[in-house]
Amino acid sequence: MRIIFMGSPDFAVPTLDALVAADHEVIAAYTQPPRPAGRGKGERPTPVQERAEELGIEVRSPKSLKGGAEQEAFAELDADVAVVAAYGLILPQPILDAPMLGCLNVHGSLLPRWRGAAPVQRAIMAGDEATGITIMQMEAGLDTGPMLLKRAVEIEDRNAAQLTEELAKLGAAMMVEVLADLPNYDPIEQPDDGVTYAAKISKDEARLDWSRSARELQRHIQGLAPFPGAWFEVNGERIKLLAAEMAGGHRGPGEVLDDQLTISCGNGALRPTLVQRAGKGAMSAEELLRGFAIPNGTVLR
Repeated sequence: MRIIFMGSPDFAVPTLDALVAADHEVIAAYTQPPRPAGRGKGERPTPVQERAEELGIEVRSPKSLKGGAEQEAFAELDADVAVVAAYGLILPQPILDAPMLGCLNVHGSLLPRWRGAAPVQRAIMAGDEATGITIMQMEAGLDTGPMLLKRAVEIEDRNAAQLTEELAKLGAAMMVEVLADLPNYDPIEQPDDGVTYAAKISKDEARLDWSRSARELQRHIQGLAPFPGAWFEVNGERIKLLAAEMAGGHRGPGEVLDDQLTISCGNGALRPTLVQRAGKGAMSAEELLRGFAIPNGTVLR
């Protein structure tokens, strides 16, 4: 097929690779424009742009698809189908209508649960036992289109990065499977029951609220690891908490219970296993405490 690919983050790259490996003709890759990143704030292209350029695929990175000129340029590609994976821009109706077979999306949840921007993180943070991939036909609503194929994955104790990596590979394989026999997939409308929305993670959410239960906070940490990373403040410095295990003991919320940085929560306690100081790499709690004292009895904010 003649395919327009539309995606931006690492999650989308396996799908692009899978389309090329399946001998489809990817005629253009649409992705978000380069953005400032790193300490120098130099503009960094998206992972999809980097991979598409390596594959010799034309890259287009408009800031919007609402203008007539962009929509006309898109239609002139004369694609059979557009494949979308975490693109990051709303697709207006003229874009949805341009490819002969419409636009198909790789979505990282079991729709209709977790429509929206952060389905993997929200599934972990909510304590879902499983999530998965849905291949769907796109329409104007937010992830409301009919479904073609769904497969589930157990979440277990994986963090957001680990689960996203697995789902990306699964989604790539499922999209190739659907495209190979597209006429024989009957679209199934999403049910009205069970709809939830995966809102974008806000900066305020990343701060740990020690009044919550240890189990809730452990899921919160897993859902935000490694980026943006849940954090607490001590001695005027933010410390990211990237992994933690359940522990015994209890005092006031946020109080350090021992010399291993066990932290009392609203119910139960957590012992950090992987932390990160600003500007430094991830390290164990033991490594942190060698050069950054957090005594027993300290109350974390």
